[in-house]
Amino acid sequence: MRIAKALARAGLCSRRDAERWIEQGRVSVNGTVLASPALDVSPSDRILVDGNPLPAPEPPRLWRYHKPRGLVTTHADPQGRPTVFDALPEHLPRVVSIGRLDFNSEGLLLLTNDGALARHLELPATGWTRRYRVRAHGAITQAALDKLKEGVEVAGIRYGPIEATLDAKTEDTGARANIWLTVGLREGKNREVRKILETLGLTVNRLIRVSFGPFQLLDLKPGEVESVQRRVMDDQLGASIARKLGLLDPEPGDRRPSRGGKRSHKPDPGKPEGR
Repeated sequence: MRIAKALARAGLCSRRDAERWIEQGRVSVNGTVLASPALDVSPSDRILVDGNPLPAPEPPRLWRYHKPRGLVTTHADPQGRPTVFDALPEHLPRVVSIGRLDFNSEGLLLLTNDGALARHLELPATGWTRRYRVRAHGAITQAALDKLKEGVEVAGIRYGPIEATLDAKTEDTGARANIWLTVGLREGKNREVRKILETLGLTVNRLIRVSFGPFQLLDLKPGEVESVQRRVMDDQLGASIARKLGLLDPEPGDRRPSRGGKRSHKPDPGKPEGR
């Protein structure tokens, strides 16, 4: 594997960080200080960072996290808003998100310490439905929602088929009533749910992701995170995919939900926030 990936898999930094460290002359392989990250390494190579050997690579892991409102799903925000990664429990290693939730959205966010696993779970070919509970101002009929099954184009962007069910009408606010919907989609385009419902005259005022494929929010409280066990991954991904991605059993002491708390480290900027 590439040297930058090896450093990232060891949990030291992101690949971007690793490339900078190499440019700064902090990384050597078999006694030679590297000047470029264009190098493949194997387990037999002796890799040093600042003169210290790499720790053992962390096994790929997956967590369910209940993202609260008021956090951005990015590693650093130009506007200085709080981020998901600042709020995670201290015991978690460096992680990336699988998919995104925007600042005002809440609910299930999958986290992993492995980029290959993240890319696999984000692929449209995986075919997993993201399901949301949505509260919105306005009025709509089920017949109008059913038309979304054919997909829709908004501002020149084509969105695939969407499942939408009118669940209930809530209190009348004096202007327009609130309604609750359940919305399912298989894509992850930027702010997709909000944009599509806006074309139907609905203004979303609460958006909660309740599932991502087979993984569900269930009773996780805002700020809590829980490890997904290997047997669950084997069942949902299939043993062959799990082996290909190098999935292993999680640490036995990390199976209970944990309340979020400030983290002491801040990874480099990652993906922009979505939906």
